[in-house]
Amino acid sequence: MRTIQKGDVMKNKMSKSRKVDNPYMIYQTPDRSWEWRVLKTYQTPEHELTNQYARWFCAVKSPMTYGDWEYGDVYCKDIKDNATCVKQFEAQEIVG
Repeated sequence: MRTIQKGDVMKNKMSKSRKVDNPYMIYQTPDRSWEWRVLKTYQTPEHELTNQYARWFCAVKSPMTYGDWEYGDVYCKDIKDNATCVKQFEAQEIVG
């Protein structure tokens, strides 16, 4: 394992795609009718704060998906505005 050195740039810990049963985060609406499983993010959380179009690759289940998962990119702001993070899983730190 490599030691982090001064000047190393921290990269996105959630940039590698995961399977639906092993997401980085799970968000749900208060009534639990919608669920987003975050399978990949494209930017670090710090950069997402300054980008209104920051997106996550997610598996989404809702009343309109009839119990199945639909996959695609979702604006992270839309998820955070409508749901709460109910679980967050460990992500590997990537140093460049």
